Amino acid sequence: MDIDNGKCWQNSKKDSWRTTLLLAYQSLGVVYGDLSTSPLYVYKSTFAEDIHHSETNEEIFGVLSFVFWTLTLVPLSKYVFIVLRADDNGEGGTFALYSSICRHAKVSLLPNRQVADESLSTYKLEQSPKREYNSKVRMLLEKYKFLHTALLILVLLGTCMVIGDGLLTPAISVFSAVSGLELSMSKGHHEYALIPITCFILVCLFALQHYGTHRVGFFFAPIVLVWLICISALGLYNIIHWNPQVYQALSPYYMLKFFKKTKKQGWMSLGGILLCITGSEAMFADLGHFSYAAIQIAFTFLVYPALILAYMGQAAYLSKNHQNSDQISFYVSVPESLRWPVLAIAILASVVGSQAIISGTFSIINQSQSLGCFPRVKVVHTSDKIHGQIYIPEINWMLMILCIAVTIGFRDIKHMGNASGLAVMAVMLVTTCLTSLVIILCWHKPPIVALIFLLFFGSIELLYFSASLVKFLEGAWLPILLALFLVTIMFVWHYATIKKYEYDLQNKVSLEWLLALGPTLGICRVPGIGLVFTDLTSGIPANFSRFVTNLPAFHRILVFVCVKFVPVPFVPPAERYLVGRVGPTSLRSYRCIVRYGYRDVHQDVDSFESDLVRRLADFIHYDWCRPQASTDRGNEDHPSASERSSGEHRLAVVGNMDFSRSLAFEVDENMQQESVSCGFQTVESIGDIIETSTPKERRVRFAIEDPENPTEVQMRQELEDLMAAQQSGTAFILGHSHVKAKQGSSVLKRLAVNFGYNFLRRNCRGPDVVLKVPPASLLEVGMVYVV
Repeated sequence: MDIDNGKCWQNSKKDSWRTTLLLAYQSLGVVYGDLSTSPLYVYKSTFAEDIHHSETNEEIFGVLSFVFWTLTLVPLSKYVFIVLRADDNGEGGTFALYSSICRHAKVSLLPNRQVADESLSTYKLEQSPKREYNSKVRMLLEKYKFLHTALLILVLLGTCMVIGDGLLTPAISVFSAVSGLELSMSKGHHEYALIPITCFILVCLFALQHYGTHRVGFFFAPIVLVWLICISALGLYNIIHWNPQVYQALSPYYMLKFFKKTKKQGWMSLGGILLCITGSEAMFADLGHFSYAAIQIAFTFLVYPALILAYMGQAAYLSKNHQNSDQISFYVSVPESLRWPVLAIAILASVVGSQAIISGTFSIINQSQSLGCFPRVKVVHTSDKIHGQIYIPEINWMLMILCIAVTIGFRDIKHMGNASGLAVMAVMLVTTCLTSLVIILCWHKPPIVALIFLLFFGSIELLYFSASLVKFLEGAWLPILLALFLVTIMFVWHYATIKKYEYDLQNKVSLEWLLALGPTLGICRVPGIGLVFTDLTSGIPANFSRFVTNLPAFHRILVFVCVKFVPVPFVPPAERYLVGRVGPTSLRSYRCIVRYGYRDVHQDVDSFESDLVRRLADFIHYDWCRPQASTDRGNEDHPSASERSSGEHRLAVVGNMDFSRSLAFEVDENMQQESVSCGFQTVESIGDIIETSTPKERRVRFAIEDPENPTEVQMRQELEDLMAAQQSGTAFILGHSHVKAKQGSSVLKRLAVNFGYNFLRRNCRGPDVVLKVPPASLLEVGMVYVV
């Protein structure tokens, strides 16, 4: 897979105008599918019950004024000109904001943070001006642990609302598009046909997800483009033909008149008006696939004018056709001769919009899983060329069942709109809160700037959110219930994951124990490579001692592998591996820390195994050829004080890069690492050539300048041992854990750990599935964690 494709177009300044315009066109099918179909249901949902269209037209003009200013202030002003700039190395979304905050302030609850991670090229921190207010806000956040937890819960809440939006958007979009049949069918036939047709389209939509969006992505942008042109043309036609003076309703004065006449009912109807901005969050969430300039151009010059014309056209038609006030919908304003073609385009556009939000749901669940906030699920990458296109089977079928249940259960746009509106506004409120922190911590602006941003946009969103919350019994209960359920699951999983790590940290084994293992104790070394997976970045995990105790043997080459996630979207492959020794060279024991970002793709086990061996070979060359290597080898049985305390030697960054600029890191017990500059060469530059014809036929040729040099001979022997072990096979040693709460723990903790976490662990994918370990090479070690 081409990882670079995942970060394409990050620097929009280097893009040509032709490339930017092409990206703007492509973004139509991915970003704006949901937002562009909102005219199908906004007016119908707004006038469903709370207010009614009258002869004075004050209601319809007031709603149009609200729609215009809401589209102008939230998607255009907030997202296009402010939030899109809060990207994380070109990536957007809730986790992008959270990772930026975690890098600039120590508020992350993930326990395996290392100083070495800050040397990553994607771990960029803007130089902070020495401003007192900036440090005060950061110190306040870092001081209180409950603020760290509150920030995580806020992020999880936003994540859960995105998942809720992924459940509700396909239902309301497809249902609204298919509802156009009511104008061409009798009421009796329409009632029996609407739900089955909607459910059939939804089943087809979810059944095709495993093919991936890249298979049908070519058709997405043209469909949305045709749809935008269609609603623009219809809007212009209705404005010119029915009421050219409708533009006057864009004045904020009509909002005041609307509230003056409708009062409480008008405030409650805001729950339908806010649906005009559903899908706005996708502009930020999908930023990584396009560029800031492309999304800005597409929305400002095409999507925004098309939506305004569509809403104005509907309002112009309704202002002169009061006899249809009981059937306010998008299709009544479409000329009868065009209804069938428009209906077909609308259904296709609703499917495109639904596809985009479903794909976004998969992505955010994958990110949550990467940060240890979601139970393990199987992630299938549907494209070898386009990074980030994934499919999660369990989530897909659960969404399909819930989506059909919502369609059958609610049966009308009003209840679906109330539920969808609350989910949308909750996500926007979370984004507003996190962006205000980014303004202070990352952009180093005065707190008053962040406060103005928070109060201005937060007050608008709170107004709409309150209107949706009032409809709790009329559909808004669904996203709240779903969010509470998902937040509980995610927080319990995250809490137990941290407690397991703390248990491993407290019960890790010393190096002296490993060195004491030998023939006198009945321990033997067997051919092959043993990969011991652990969450620890230093020390020997307790599950390995359990393994050796029950099976007194371990492999000739032993590698302690820690797969960890850092708060960046991507880790360059050349900076992914930190490799070092555990004990003296004669032990043939190594530590490898494999670092991934929250948007990175896990390697297949075959490529991971071969890549790991290649990195180990690189490290062996570096370790033997670095300055004073011979001195270190001579003192390997008498390590320095720092090495005795840490139990490990130096870790080095190993990858295909300019190794003259590589860093090595000293590791101690508390995982704080100190960078040390060193020279580092690749295998090819020294002359070693590793050739692989088939998985079973590997051979290595050594080109050593001085065969009599003891250092060269020992290096060659270590490399030969590594290659021989690879030919003998690789075993993956993983822990199979059971977690239980300590005696005397609270009832809530016992319920969460003993029942909640263990139920999730038993019924979700195991770590072997996530790491893609073949069953024939898997060795599981049972462990009981008392937390």
